[in-house]
Amino acid sequence: MDDGHRSANVSVVGRALSVLEAFSPATPVLSLTDISRHTELPLTTAYRLVKELTAHGALEREPDGGYRIGLHLWEIAALAPRGLGLRELALPYLSDLGHVTRENVQLAVREHLSVLYVERLAGRSSVPVLTRVGGRFALTPTGVGRVLLAHAPAQVQEQVLAQPVARYTEHTLCDPVRIRRALAEVRHSGVAVCWRQVTPDSVSVAAPVHGAGGDVVAAVSVVAHADTAEPQALAPLVQVAARGISRALGAPLPASPGARPGEVVRGVTDPATARLNGA
Repeated sequence: MDDGHRSANVSVVGRALSVLEAFSPATPVLSLTDISRHTELPLTTAYRLVKELTAHGALEREPDGGYRIGLHLWEIAALAPRGLGLRELALPYLSDLGHVTRENVQLAVREHLSVLYVERLAGRSSVPVLTRVGGRFALTPTGVGRVLLAHAPAQVQEQVLAQPVARYTEHTLCDPVRIRRALAEVRHSGVAVCWRQVTPDSVSVAAPVHGAGGDVVAAVSVVAHADTAEPQALAPLVQVAARGISRALGAPLPASPGARPGEVVRGVTDPATARLNGA
């Protein structure tokens, strides 16, 4: 294959991806004209790409003529080990963690310089959060983000800290020096506690998930009401869940202390705590 042909193929792939990336939670259904405008592609080019993507099931056509993402993309995405594959292995531990804490439970991975949320389970009376499954967020203010950034390569940390940090609340850490200290504390303690960093009424407690090679591949967190949560009680439960997911991924984990079977959480002994500990 000559260079010209290879470049043409890359161009076609890039244009097709730009069509798919035009869709978002705010715009789940787009007309052909919308797609052409979002991608800045000529209408005839957009039409050809949309027609081919629809034929392959990557897009689906609505009765009114609009288009939305097709289920075939979900089938393909299910093969991603850091996506739905990770979610399936983690879900029993996330479910138990949510049952014990009755709070938001989240699982996330790092995608370039952002957090990508793989799963989120909401408690019945849990604090509202700004995250969603499949959504991205900044690394530095979130519990899962700090865990992932703390264990990321040095060049990734430098790239993130070189960028302006968005302030979500009056408590959000924006000073790179203070963020570096927070990351060092995460590596030292094994948990990240983010108090009122994203919303003024929430606290996030997160711990790392290790893969088969021992590297940190994901992070799990509980997001609770800042006024009533006890991070020191939540931390061991989050760590135990993270270790359970790590074991499911084949991580070579050393023995370490954690929440004991039947541990009391806010004065309530719950049998799901024993399951978290593998009892």
